[in-house]
Amino acid sequence: MLIAFTSLLPIFALIALGFGLRKSNMIPAEQWHGIESIAYWLLFPALLITTLARAELSFEDLSSFALSLLLTVLIMCLLIWLLRKPLQSIWDVKGPAFTTIFQTSTRWHGFIALAIIDKLFGAEGVAILAIAFAVLVPPLNVINILVLVTYAGKTKASIAMVLKELLRNPLLWGIFLGILIKVLGVELPDTIFTILDLLGSAALGVSLLALGAGLSWRAMKTSGREVVFASVMRLLFTPALATVLALSFGVEGIQFVIIVISASVPTAVNGYILARALGGDAPLYAATSTAQVIASFVTLPLITFLAMQYAL
Repeated sequence: MLIAFTSLLPIFALIALGFGLRKSNMIPAEQWHGIESIAYWLLFPALLITTLARAELSFEDLSSFALSLLLTVLIMCLLIWLLRKPLQSIWDVKGPAFTTIFQTSTRWHGFIALAIIDKLFGAEGVAILAIAFAVLVPPLNVINILVLVTYAGKTKASIAMVLKELLRNPLLWGIFLGILIKVLGVELPDTIFTILDLLGSAALGVSLLALGAGLSWRAMKTSGREVVFASVMRLLFTPALATVLALSFGVEGIQFVIIVISASVPTAVNGYILARALGGDAPLYAATSTAQVIASFVTLPLITFLAMQYAL
């Protein structure tokens, strides 16, 4: 347990540092949006490109790993969707609030997972996790956009809207380019790889600082049972489901630990932007995201420890 906690401590320390920098106004709140944009649009795509292009992996060997993750996400999406009417009748959860519950229960903060797995397993683990990005990012974006435009009521769903959101997602472009370079065996000049390496090396630290700066303590203090429900589904139920599926498909070793960690991280922060743009309950998203990050200080080390004890 101590090893898992000390491995995760630097990650949580950077998140806390980001929160402190914003609260102290050393870096004003409005400047953090630019920092987030740099990490999202530039640093992480660069990291994904270099990781996938250099990965010494057989994609066929990761089929059970990929299938376990994909089924976890699809089952969670179906389950939360089926709970829409019970939530509405019991707690009077309206459409915009439901879309936030849906997003915060199904989305995953891949950048936190990446920081943890890089710390625990280095380049080998990061390469495996890059496959998780390739498997999870497209369906999660499509499904969550469809849920937002269907139940938030601000705009109507269309194929063009979904395609537009996918095509402008920089993570998908990073994944696509990295896999393309790997499959085609393209030899990029050292200069280009050096530039990408320099950008990618900044991705984890910058994103964790920006995550901490984006936490909303005030929003969390005014939160209610919807936050608790989504946090339990995201931080406890999802890793339990992922564990069952991974065991069912015979996933072992590092791959098993990576699946469990990926299922245990808090929700993605970029879902807040979609909630705000498409009529979801953005304040509830901010509250839930903050609550999940804080709760994960306890749940993530424990779940990581249990997964490592079993698989390694």
